[in-house]
Amino acid sequence: MATPSPSRPAAPRAWAILLGSALALAAGAAAARGQGHPASEAAARMTLPEGVEVALVAAEPDVRQTIFVKHDDRGRLWTIQYLQYPNPAGLERVEVDRWSRTTYDRVPEPPPHGPRGDDRITICEDRDGDGRADTFRDFLDGLNLVTGVEFGHGGVWVLNVPYLLFYPDRDRDDVPDGDPEVCLSGFGMEDAQSLSNHLTWGPDGWLYGVNGSTTTCVVRGIEFQSGVWRYHPLTREFELFCEGGYNCFGLAFDRTGELLVSTNGGPFLHAMQGAVYYKSFGKHGPLHHPHAHHHFPILRCDAVPGGPPTGGLVYRSDGLPAHLRDTFIAGNFLGHSVSWWRVLPRGSTFDAAYGGLLLDAHDTWFGPTDLAVGPGGTLAVSDFHDARTAHPDPDAAWDRRNGRIFALRAAGAPPAAPPDLAALPSDALVDLLTGPDGWAAERARVELAGRRDAAVAPRLEALARSTDDEDRALGGVWGLAATGRFDEPLALDLLGHPAPAVRRWAVRLLGDRREISPAAASALLALARRETDLPTLAQIAASARRLPAGQGVPMARAVLSTAEARHDERVPWLAWWAIEPAAVSAPGLLLDVYGVPDAWSDGTRRDDALRLLRRWAADGSAAGDEACAAALASVPA
Repeated sequence: MATPSPSRPAAPRAWAILLGSALALAAGAAAARGQGHPASEAAARMTLPEGVEVALVAAEPDVRQTIFVKHDDRGRLWTIQYLQYPNPAGLERVEVDRWSRTTYDRVPEPPPHGPRGDDRITICEDRDGDGRADTFRDFLDGLNLVTGVEFGHGGVWVLNVPYLLFYPDRDRDDVPDGDPEVCLSGFGMEDAQSLSNHLTWGPDGWLYGVNGSTTTCVVRGIEFQSGVWRYHPLTREFELFCEGGYNCFGLAFDRTGELLVSTNGGPFLHAMQGAVYYKSFGKHGPLHHPHAHHHFPILRCDAVPGGPPTGGLVYRSDGLPAHLRDTFIAGNFLGHSVSWWRVLPRGSTFDAAYGGLLLDAHDTWFGPTDLAVGPGGTLAVSDFHDARTAHPDPDAAWDRRNGRIFALRAAGAPPAAPPDLAALPSDALVDLLTGPDGWAAERARVELAGRRDAAVAPRLEALARSTDDEDRALGGVWGLAATGRFDEPLALDLLGHPAPAVRRWAVRLLGDRREISPAAASALLALARRETDLPTLAQIAASARRLPAGQGVPMARAVLSTAEARHDERVPWLAWWAIEPAAVSAPGLLLDVYGVPDAWSDGTRRDDALRLLRRWAADGSAAGDEACAAALASVPA
């Protein structure tokens, strides 16, 4: 949803009546202008570029107020009907601030024990193959602000604030085997237009999600507002991947596994491990890293028409015209359209170059909330479909009668035949990992992760070691990571791989272990000294922060010694964020590097030394004071 304008906590009754009348008049005027087109006419009124056509997949009354689309391993389309929006059922509103953040009287119990809401997770199935869903079945109903769905590991993962839930469905009959497992709790629920959302499997086997701007999460003692978080289904670990980025709604991984997040500071955020990003600090709260001394700015982009971008993805398929492959595509919620951007490498990060409209609805009720690539490269688009676009009043009336889902495909192409990846043998799934269909590769990797079939490990390792094709090697690396079979000996070999993205993922997967052998630490240090690829240097710095100071600090320093890193806008800061924690845990280690006279004549070391002085002085401890005094004593006369 669009970011609301400031409003009073509660509206007087007379004001509310006037507002309701104004909205009714506005809706009537919109209808008089031909807006809010009937579902049967909507697709025909849309304009698309040459070579692309659109068709209606589902509409009211079968689906209403859709905010999410995703295809399962059988190619079926799932959606969320966000009918409970904007207020949760069964809770009393205690207070509303000027940013529409609401305090409720209690934390609801998890489903099915908490209050029943109107939200539904619905499977839309096309059984006759004509491209239009003809069967609709609720996997779950009675949910209370549900914003994310993902499949894998024998069930369905669901974000229903304040919980991350896992519903087992071992027999795949679309009926949960029992009550859900509560995997996480503490996701903020103050504002229904900025909740945690969009569960998505990463190439590494972690389950990723993003959080919006005006909710505060406290999950396992970690507090955050906007940002990216992740959960590992096998180890049960949870962590904040990066912080900041405005109101985030949607995330996707590109061809080499870089994470792009849809945001109203958009069109997207290049989310790097351990980084901190700009927020509207007065509204969204301060950064939670008090000694960051910096944050990454919004992405450089030439145009974001009709923002905020919603439900963005990286199109990794051959179904649509070739120029769209590897582009970022997102809805323009206020522009009532869908656009695409080229993703252009720049140093360790990216720029976005606006490519143009992919779909123009010519309907001010069209509200694209999410996109999903499916079998054959079909692009599904969910349409919230409402005359309203924002919620300045928590008691505003929303039109819950409407909702649509459309499919974009190559002109003249028939709907893709639905697959059943779960019915394929593991070897066939490995074949899909390196094919051109990004959707099939992703779903095959998730299916393999759930099986954890040891028999495919040699094939995956052979792929990972292949040097003739970066995509093949990444398919093997990610397959091993998702199945829990990526090990340190293979990682050490891959640090010398000719493809930068393979080296980068070997570094990241080593760093995610948090404890590595002395041999691995030496190998990473050697790579840091010789590496010239900036994204890989950025990952070395990010991974250095995750390791013990004795291993991580030398890696970060080695990164900063390279000519490539010194002039990059992000790498020096990632290195600083790796060095800073050692100020308290290992001050002597840092004094050996920064508490010496020649540190003050080296520009990069001098910058970090000055930050360390501030860090030690701010610590307020005797050890901090002593380290600060020792560093100051090393300054040349």
